[in-house]
Amino acid sequence: MKNILITGGAGFIGTNLALKLIEKGYTITVLDNLSKQIHGNNPELTSPLYKSIKDKVKFIKGTVTSRSDWERALQNQNIVVHFAAETGTGQSMYCIEKYTEVNIQGTAIMLDILANSENSVEKIVIASSRSIYGEGKYRHPEQGIVYPSHRKESDMLAGNFELTYNDNQVLELLATDEESKIHPSSVYGITKQNQEQMIMTVCPTIGIAPVGFRYQNVYGPGQSLSNPYTGILSIFSTQIRNNNPIQIFEDGKETRDFVFIDDVVAATILGIEKEEANGHVFNVGTGVATDVLEVANSLIAAYNINVPVTVTGRFRLGDIRHNFADLTKIKDRLGFEPTVYFNEGIKKFSSWVLEQEIQEDKLSKSLEEMKKKGLLK
Repeated sequence: MKNILITGGAGFIGTNLALKLIEKGYTITVLDNLSKQIHGNNPELTSPLYKSIKDKVKFIKGTVTSRSDWERALQNQNIVVHFAAETGTGQSMYCIEKYTEVNIQGTAIMLDILANSENSVEKIVIASSRSIYGEGKYRHPEQGIVYPSHRKESDMLAGNFELTYNDNQVLELLATDEESKIHPSSVYGITKQNQEQMIMTVCPTIGIAPVGFRYQNVYGPGQSLSNPYTGILSIFSTQIRNNNPIQIFEDGKETRDFVFIDDVVAATILGIEKEEANGHVFNVGTGVATDVLEVANSLIAAYNINVPVTVTGRFRLGDIRHNFADLTKIKDRLGFEPTVYFNEGIKKFSSWVLEQEIQEDKLSKSLEEMKKKGLLK
């Protein structure tokens, strides 16, 4: 079986993928810096994610911004799954140098090594993101398919959150396919676009097969419950279990495509194993849009803790209104079908959460930080 390097392999998606690949007989190396924001202050001792793969993989504690760490990690690898990245739309808008260094420069170092040194790498799978699309795909009643620009602060301050076109015509939301316009609205989205394009452009010139996956909002057992910058299911869960009220941005009707971790792992393995994936990028989601109010109410019901829910009308600059995936390509080319939809997934996720210690609710601190930067209105 192949040797596979997973960067960021101690993270939520990485650990789940590593364990499934080990079951299938692959030899796994993980390169990860065990970020405190994700893993806590003493990750080697306390991080459940790290402990789930400890002694099952060759673990390299290091960073993708270090050339020597890359050179060590890439030795004798056949496949690289590149997950290591700074994540979070809001935080990316003021940690610009950090996001650029890790996401773009880290990927550039890997490609530079592979382009200029002997290696055994045959394929690279890059974790891209639905964030590269910015606002999604819409139908105008007269002009047909359109891709509206980012929402104006003045419109949102007036409580107008839905997308309109230049003529203020209300638009019909459509599923976003891989040929849709790429126009990210955050620094995070820009860095993911850059990562994907570098991989898909450079790899074919050096004899390596590239595969890109544009993941939608991934959730499930094992995700961080203490990181206040990513994952509204985790954020809401921590608030509810602390008996704290939930404050919803905008009007609560903004939607996302929530895809369960098992389906993300299954799709990624198809990309690793199937030659039909080579040279292509794929959406990974459920193809279903779920609004934020439904998420909050579903979690309140699952935990049976009745906390107040307030729709605040506040908003973050850089957030998109809607995006859900068109899965036609991944179904046709790789045979992927999502198996866990939101109603079932939320039950699995909440059951796991109830088995975990209640984490400190750090959301207010993160929001105050964004407010000081002028990004929270």
